[in-house]
Amino acid sequence: MIIREVSAVDKILKVNMTDLTVKEEPVPERYARLGGRALIARYLLDAGAAEYPAFSPENVLLLTAGLLGGTRLTSSGRLSVGGKSPLTGGIKEANSGGTAGAALAKSGFRAIAVSGKPKDDRPYVLEIDQGKPALFPLPDLKGLQTTETVEYLKKCYGDKISVILIGPAGEAKLLGACVAITDLDGRPTRMSGRGGLGALMGDKGLKAVVIKGSGEVEYADAKAFTEKAREFVKKIMASPITATYTNWGTAAMVDTMNEMGGLPTRNFRHGRFEKAEAINAYSIKETIERIGGEGKMVHACMPGCVIRCSNVFPDEEGNYLVAPLEYETIGLVGSNCGIGDLFQIARINRRCNELGLDTIETGAAIGVAMEAGEIDFGDYEGAMRLLDEVERGTELGKAIGNGAVAVGKLLGVTRIPAVKNQSLPAYDPRAVKGLGVTFATSTMGADHTAGQTVRANVDHRSKEGQGKVSENAQLGAPIFDSLGLCLFTGPGLAGELEYLADLLTYRYSTQWTVTDLKRLARETLKAEHEFNRRSGFTSSQNRLPQFFSQEELPETGTVFDVSEAELDQVVKEISEGDDQSEDL
Repeated sequence: MIIREVSAVDKILKVNMTDLTVKEEPVPERYARLGGRALIARYLLDAGAAEYPAFSPENVLLLTAGLLGGTRLTSSGRLSVGGKSPLTGGIKEANSGGTAGAALAKSGFRAIAVSGKPKDDRPYVLEIDQGKPALFPLPDLKGLQTTETVEYLKKCYGDKISVILIGPAGEAKLLGACVAITDLDGRPTRMSGRGGLGALMGDKGLKAVVIKGSGEVEYADAKAFTEKAREFVKKIMASPITATYTNWGTAAMVDTMNEMGGLPTRNFRHGRFEKAEAINAYSIKETIERIGGEGKMVHACMPGCVIRCSNVFPDEEGNYLVAPLEYETIGLVGSNCGIGDLFQIARINRRCNELGLDTIETGAAIGVAMEAGEIDFGDYEGAMRLLDEVERGTELGKAIGNGAVAVGKLLGVTRIPAVKNQSLPAYDPRAVKGLGVTFATSTMGADHTAGQTVRANVDHRSKEGQGKVSENAQLGAPIFDSLGLCLFTGPGLAGELEYLADLLTYRYSTQWTVTDLKRLARETLKAEHEFNRRSGFTSSQNRLPQFFSQEELPETGTVFDVSEAELDQVVKEISEGDDQSEDL
């Protein structure tokens, strides 16, 4: 069904999967200055989604561009995916690179809001062709893996499309399922991974969103925007931290965390991995250069990105294997599972991508299965067999697909690295205590992108001041997540948010200030905390698993000893404080 065009520059596309209709509406005035994570928080709270289970018609799946999405600004095309999380039971936003964020904005849509549930089990496709939407069933896509799905859609629409999709794990509503987005090479390799949002998309019966053709976003002052965008690029690329990402990618964190004693190893029992040098960024670079072929050490994940922290990792013959091979995957699938071979890690990564599974949650789940003795640590073949079981839908396979907590319940393991039912990323909180605070207190469950502290100039092993470090990091993240900006632009900005305020002013016809950006972040976090409160969350959910405070990390001699009172104070300050923090 194709709905009439609306003249507004930015629109919301409302998709009702119960009656199979699509409707375009201008962005309401109350959402005019919201995008990405900020729009997700306010929209879900207003929709009353907190009062219902995640798998209910009343929950809303949101696919949103940032406020700077579709512009000529570098690194601004991230797509935010949100909804009430099937995994955590609270609010969730997960964003990713790829081509869809910019394509959605250029098609004239700030967001797609998907509600309801279909009355049949056919997979549906939402098409946005030259800005015109249509929704229809496409039974041939049922059960297809992610690459198969994209290749089928390319035969229908041609190669020049952006696709947002799920794999078999999402269709099966497994809680570790992610939402995939096509990259610049047309591969479904960019993942909005956390929180089981792929399962929510599957529950809505939506297999894929295809965006073909687009216009251009409008600017209040195009010349001023372009000049400021050029200044922005010069500033962020002058940062040594940004240069590290460009040269080595996120895998540079392998050596950093191994040295700090915080690289999760064998289900977070150790913080250093004896095979770390075999799976670090240097090893990735050496392997790519030695093999050649389709491998690339530097690769952009979205249009116009100058940081280019992605990579393309080849197999032994030089053929494409996976893109990218990221630190989080290396940490959770690799060291956490005792696997020290890049090709093995990359093949597990590829298998997860094809099934549409979050590699962080899946790596943690396999680690818990290893803890239980189901397979041995370091058993690559055993790990691949577990993924076979996911595909077959066995009892153990469903548990793996549902995440680390589900595996622990099935196999009788209580030592599970998870907060709010979501597994920890690849940082041991006993070595990086500020991140431990973030993992405990974030609205998102354990999530490093919700408030990264590893580069803060503090003693990471000391408990002193870690609450404030995490609080400031959590207050900064929503600004980038709401504008559609990559977090890796942050170090180069060095706190100079005036650049972002000016860019927003030149993009839109309203004045933006640094105070407006801080208010945007604060109000987003307040809405998220209120959503979780209405979902039944209490302070008991804002805690790390007990073993982190009881078991000393051998490599550092530390436990996580930030007090519960300080954790509660962080939540209070974030959810009730003002928006004038000078530390953002």
